[in-house]
Amino acid sequence: MNFDFSEEQNMLRNTVRNFVDKEIMPNIAEWDRDGTFDPTLMKKLANLGLMGVCIPEAYGGSGMDYNALAIVCEELERGDTAFRTAVSVHTGLNSMSILQWGTEEQKQKYLVPQAKGEKVGAFGLTEPGAGSDVASLQSTAVKDGDHYILNGQKTWISLCDTADHFLVFAYTDKSKKHHGISAFIVEREWEGFSSKGIKGKLGIRSGNTGELFFDNVRVPAENLLGEEGEGFKIAMASLDNGRFTVASGACGQIMACLEASVKYCHERETFGKEIGRHQLVQQMIANMEAGLQMSRLLVYRAGELKNQGKRNTRETSLAKWQACDFANKAADDAVQIHGAYGYSDEYPVERYLRNSKAPVIYEGTREVHTVMQAEYVLGYRKDKPLNKMLPAWEKEKLISK
Repeated sequence: MNFDFSEEQNMLRNTVRNFVDKEIMPNIAEWDRDGTFDPTLMKKLANLGLMGVCIPEAYGGSGMDYNALAIVCEELERGDTAFRTAVSVHTGLNSMSILQWGTEEQKQKYLVPQAKGEKVGAFGLTEPGAGSDVASLQSTAVKDGDHYILNGQKTWISLCDTADHFLVFAYTDKSKKHHGISAFIVEREWEGFSSKGIKGKLGIRSGNTGELFFDNVRVPAENLLGEEGEGFKIAMASLDNGRFTVASGACGQIMACLEASVKYCHERETFGKEIGRHQLVQQMIANMEAGLQMSRLLVYRAGELKNQGKRNTRETSLAKWQACDFANKAADDAVQIHGAYGYSDEYPVERYLRNSKAPVIYEGTREVHTVMQAEYVLGYRKDKPLNKMLPAWEKEKLISK
């Protein structure tokens, strides 16, 4: 086991941290207050090679390992969850899914421009009546010659108004239940597609989230991802990648809580001494640090399994569950440390608390992951190799270049 980051990974962390300090930190309070999303930041991320950091160079990416993606997400969420979410959806849920399941033609048409940041990808699974229960989705795709006619609605979709391409799941055969779900690559410009943003969110207010509508959208048959009926497997494999980015982002959330709390502990005095001298405040700081270090170990272990091309559903589930819970608790403690000031947007910790709740819910609630982990331990749940695995990181090939 090697717990050291490579020189390239450390350089990447510094690059993203500098970007966050320069581009996000000075503006995020205003963006959050106004509920505005600045899409130009996606272009700036692309210019740094961060929109396809773990996508092979052959497909327009930076060719770094999967833990490099974790580093990017960790540092972006230190700035704000909205920007980590954008990369999670674009890279983790969409681009990595096309890398794993797509044909060569699909990779050239969709993955390459996405990895370069010329186009933005999103993910359409959740529906008004289908969240954790994926089999309850109502969207349908009916074969019509060399096209599928797509109808339905998706909700809580990140980048709904800004993405160019969407990975959408719909029934092609409802009689087969979840074995009748298929996945499609859908373009925004197609007739019958529309989107609408959701306002009034508790947190992640500077992120673009909303609904997608499909009214007899004609999807070319060549835009079927995988085979008919493989949609459920593709969705679950995609969530392995998405949950990995959410877990790594949670580490950044804890890091942000720590930075803000430590700073305030040194600034604020009560009873004649810095509040950091009080033991119960120290307990909260210590718990944040413990949560950060444990979460990172879980995240980077899952990332190493990805690097080796191995199934990591169990490990990624555990990382997502624990890291998000740790982040939620860290944000709650950060507000407590700040006292009454923590209840005001004069300090960033109230935003951290609001933002920290959504990751506990999406991409598998804490309850879903709790049951998953219990079933693994009890032997009720076992993962089988997929017919198409996420490609292993070809480290040796990169070194030999």
